[in-house]
Amino acid sequence: MIRMLLRVLGHQYARPVRRTVALMTTTAVVEGLSYALLVPVLRALLGGTPADAWPWLIAFGGAVALYAVLRYVSDLSGFRVGTTLLRGMYHRLGDHLGRLPIGWYSAGRVGEVSVLASRGVLQAMSVIAHLLAPLVSASVTPLTIVVVMLAFNWQMGLAALVAVPVVAVVQIRAGRSMAAADAERAERDHEATGRVIEYLQAQPVLRAGGRTGERFRLLDDSLRELQRASRRTVLSALPGALGLTLTVQAMFTVLLVLGSYLALGGNIGAAEILAILVLAARCADPLLSLSEIGGRLRGARSELVRLDTVLRTEPLPEPLEPIQPERHDLEFDSVTFRRDDHTVIDGLSLSVPQGQRLAVVGPSGAGKSTLLQLLARFHDVDAGAVRVGGADVRAIDTEVLMARIAIVFQDVYLFDGTIEENVRLGRPGAGEAELRAAATAARLDEVIERLPGGWAANVGEGGALLSGGERQRVSIARALLKDAPIVLLDEVTSALDPLNEAAVHEGIERLMAGRTVVMVAHRLRTVQRADRIVFLDGGRVVEEGGHDELLRRGGRYADFWNVSLTTARPAR
Repeated sequence: MIRMLLRVLGHQYARPVRRTVALMTTTAVVEGLSYALLVPVLRALLGGTPADAWPWLIAFGGAVALYAVLRYVSDLSGFRVGTTLLRGMYHRLGDHLGRLPIGWYSAGRVGEVSVLASRGVLQAMSVIAHLLAPLVSASVTPLTIVVVMLAFNWQMGLAALVAVPVVAVVQIRAGRSMAAADAERAERDHEATGRVIEYLQAQPVLRAGGRTGERFRLLDDSLRELQRASRRTVLSALPGALGLTLTVQAMFTVLLVLGSYLALGGNIGAAEILAILVLAARCADPLLSLSEIGGRLRGARSELVRLDTVLRTEPLPEPLEPIQPERHDLEFDSVTFRRDDHTVIDGLSLSVPQGQRLAVVGPSGAGKSTLLQLLARFHDVDAGAVRVGGADVRAIDTEVLMARIAIVFQDVYLFDGTIEENVRLGRPGAGEAELRAAATAARLDEVIERLPGGWAANVGEGGALLSGGERQRVSIARALLKDAPIVLLDEVTSALDPLNEAAVHEGIERLMAGRTVVMVAHRLRTVQRADRIVFLDGGRVVEEGGHDELLRRGGRYADFWNVSLTTARPAR
């Protein structure tokens, strides 16, 4: 557990963790040794001269005071180290997530990482602050007491020592049996959470279709499965808890019987027997707490495993001697890219001269958006090369590459802040005049004028307080402010109303002016104005050429164009 914790945290935190563990271990040993003083105390009190107990009582009081000081210092150290580790873990996780390729962030993985970065990190880091001291105390203090018992009476000590491997075996077996139940419960919990979110988000569709009853049954079934899994988790914990309790009680009973036998035989005094039984009883409490501590440690360990999995994910390699591209032309050279054993791009070759516009069209799943992602190095290709300015993107420093590319997606994400803060993400150091000019070019100024607060208007989480067209205008203004020589557009007007589409299209035209552009588009006028068009299907270029040329051929692009005309023509 400690080794995994140190691996997740990094070697720079090894020393404070080891120091804290050593301090907690010393505290547990002192606690156990302090109980050894009960033997001479009870021997004097039950003997002929009770006053002889005073020196031992003073020593016992001093030992307890020393234990109290050590316990305070060790607990304080645990909290401080835990706080430091929590902060360090957030920094390490954040830095690592910032280096992972953007293509790694699938929809499901984003939810998983968000839970891991909140509840998961807190639970994992609670080991040092809240679980380590009880675990060390429950393990080391009873062992110290057993050693003390061996020193006073080897028969009683040996009998107590026999219980150590039995307790260990019970704990190991209980942990193994509960691990599977814990994993199943976590899976059912995740599934039930997804069903709850799905049920809430789908309310408009479900009510319009009159299918709330059916969908509620799906949610109810999921919650019922979670209830069953929780019941199995509780039942799987019972054998371990009962086994541990029975083992501890049996150990105490054996010691009581053995002590009585030795006392009746005159081999040991009544005071020593009473003191050793007090020591044995003191062993029981920490041993019985092992069951609860074990359950909490398993939960923390599962989060550590998830953290370890994320932190062991390799980021895309950075070049040792990065190249600075001088041009802004683009090239795909025999590119093959696979995702989950499925070939998305298959031996594709095409080029975009500097300052020209390439439109990529084709059916859904043809690999159009993947082309843009490969240009921005969201992923690395499996074969071939993607080049910017003649340089392989793998040989260009990531920050240099991203500084040359402006990307406008169909689904725009805005941070929970003001409009100005979201636009300035394109170039934080831009002047006021440049900011206003970008907003005007994107026709964002129309939105700013009608919103309360203007530039200081809050957009909400994800831009929820703005419409889709308004979010898109913010995104275009951000790209204009960045002023990158390469622009990637991914169906930016496919889900907008005519008014917003016209405004966004005007902003796009200004954004594309004089730049190298690759656009994934369905809108007719956007495609028509491209210098070259490629029709993609199955990750391959099926047709390539100018708009008029492809129409004359009467191939796949002509069919696509005719269908687009039909769907765009208003009904009579």
